[in-house]
Amino acid sequence: MKRAPLLLLATAALIVAAPADAKKKKEADEAFAPTYSMPMPEAAPANGSIFQAAYGYAPLTSGARAAMIGDIITILLVESTQASKSTAANTSRTGDIGLNPPSTGLLSKLFSASDIGASGSNSFKGTGAASQSNSLSGEITVTVARVFPNGTLLVKGEKALTLNRGDEYIQISGLVRQADITPDNRVLSTRVADAKITYTGKGEIARASRQGWLQRFFSMISPF
Repeated sequence: MKRAPLLLLATAALIVAAPADAKKKKEADEAFAPTYSMPMPEAAPANGSIFQAAYGYAPLTSGARAAMIGDIITILLVESTQASKSTAANTSRTGDIGLNPPSTGLLSKLFSASDIGASGSNSFKGTGAASQSNSLSGEITVTVARVFPNGTLLVKGEKALTLNRGDEYIQISGLVRQADITPDNRVLSTRVADAKITYTGKGEIARASRQGWLQRFFSMISPF
């Protein structure tokens, strides 16, 4: 009977302190959803003996730039963000009141000069500051998944690295303009619209950087 509370506590700790990867991902905010161009009615491709319109079109001036589904583009990761915020508040308030009691009559015997008087003060001072910075650099090669009528390219891809102490994954997807692609098929990550970049890892290094399940449980229920 004495083991029942311990079993219930351990079960609750396992449920509450489950890994973050097992939780449902937060749905994307519709206010930041990308705006796609209006679809155009598809016409029958006018395929000829030399030019095949069904395979897409890329002008001769574009060289070897990616323009069709399946083409390869290298994205240069040059992400860097910095944010800081500070706030301060200082207030004070004082007040006092005093009355002179009557010096003659019956009331003069009931009150003295020190009986009627009041004063008070109130002050507050608070400060706060927060800062955050992130950076990500590297390269990842992706493929064109879709070509929109206005020439915008939907690209996505993944890179998986298996190291001796764990695995690392880099995923990216977004919209790229053909005008932003360099002649050697490269584009900066800062030029990718609606970019979704994920850099995760698993293994003993990733596990060592996380709290244990019991410590996460007590951190969640601790009021301090």
